[in-house]
Amino acid sequence: MQQLDWTPQYFLYGMSRPHVARITINRPEVRNAINTPAHKEWSDLLDHAAEDDDVWIVVVTGIGDKAFCAGRDLKYLSQIQHSSEAEKEADSRLMGQVTKLIERFDYPKPLIARVNGIALGGGFEVAMACDLVVAAEHVEFGLPEPRRGIYAGGGGVHRLPRQVPLKLAMEYLLTGKSMTAGRAQAIGIVNEVVPYEELDGAVDQLIDDIMLGAPLSIRATKQSSMRGLNLSLGDAFYAEYPAVRSMMESEDAREGPKAFAEKRRPEWKGR
Repeated sequence: MQQLDWTPQYFLYGMSRPHVARITINRPEVRNAINTPAHKEWSDLLDHAAEDDDVWIVVVTGIGDKAFCAGRDLKYLSQIQHSSEAEKEADSRLMGQVTKLIERFDYPKPLIARVNGIALGGGFEVAMACDLVVAAEHVEFGLPEPRRGIYAGGGGVHRLPRQVPLKLAMEYLLTGKSMTAGRAQAIGIVNEVVPYEELDGAVDQLIDDIMLGAPLSIRATKQSSMRGLNLSLGDAFYAEYPAVRSMMESEDAREGPKAFAEKRRPEWKGR
């Protein structure tokens, strides 16, 4: 894996196992809430993982067992709102360099949310932006923004109605109330709910299942599925997807049929 040429301040970053990058929010003093400098660091880490050919899957989580991410750091936001014009401008310039996870509509690799604690506001939006979600059973999800005089503008107001029935989405959006991990699984937001002690094992099992497929096939599958959502079925079927073309031209596309014919497990190289 490529080495970072800088040391993250607000996150822990590393390979939790071969080909799996793990990005851990490390701000327990604010329930892993994210301020502008942390947003910039997170954006850079996601870019790094996306560009590293040795990374096939990315896991996003929080430190400890209390909070996955409590969303935007409202104390920091309040400080900026009451700061000098020069400080506000500097913060705005830095935020302008950020592509947040919730804004990454075409991230090339599978994203797994390992939800270790509360996921509120932007934290819930991050979980919804991931491809797969595994949550500890004590977790609560929610979009309480209206109760703070703001709204879930980080994708929550758009993603939730697309991921659950509209009436259910509007209930949670308009009331700002939270839901349990079990409820989130029942309505289709979460893939699996387990005791906290079993969280890593459940995530690893999901990773093992994904790893049975060729990494370029997985990327092609994700890209075509997600881009196709914005098209009619016919247009999606006949559209061209760059990741599919890369997959078809890869060594792995030849390795798969060869391994099947030889009755052995394929050896994926990701190229």
